[in-house]
Amino acid sequence: MARSKSKPIFWGLFAAGGTVAAFLAPVMILLTGFLLPLGVFGPEAFSYDRMQAFAGNWFGKLVLFGVLTLFLWHFGHRMRVTLHDLGIHNKGLAVVVCYGLAGIGTVWALVTLLSI
Repeated sequence: MARSKSKPIFWGLFAAGGTVAAFLAPVMILLTGFLLPLGVFGPEAFSYDRMQAFAGNWFGKLVLFGVLTLFLWHFGHRMRVTLHDLGIHNKGLAVVVCYGLAGIGTVWALVTLLSI
């Protein structure tokens, strides 16, 4: 049986998404769950205007696009593996649905960020 040449790409995106989630989730919990309520940051630190300004510049768009894209591909891969574990062994359909949704989400994130 021949190996798929695209398989390393999916595993790479999966690993990158997991890494981003593993590093960003604790930071966001620390910021919004502990430091903000303790008054280390003022309420304007996460205000709508400040977040819109961040998403409005090119660096903010790049960061948000990277995080969203890696999350979507990580989620798509986990869903494919979960479907297999649940007994849905139609690999072609699972790949098309899971990675198709990740691809659609990636395009949607790009279009949304470019419109800000």
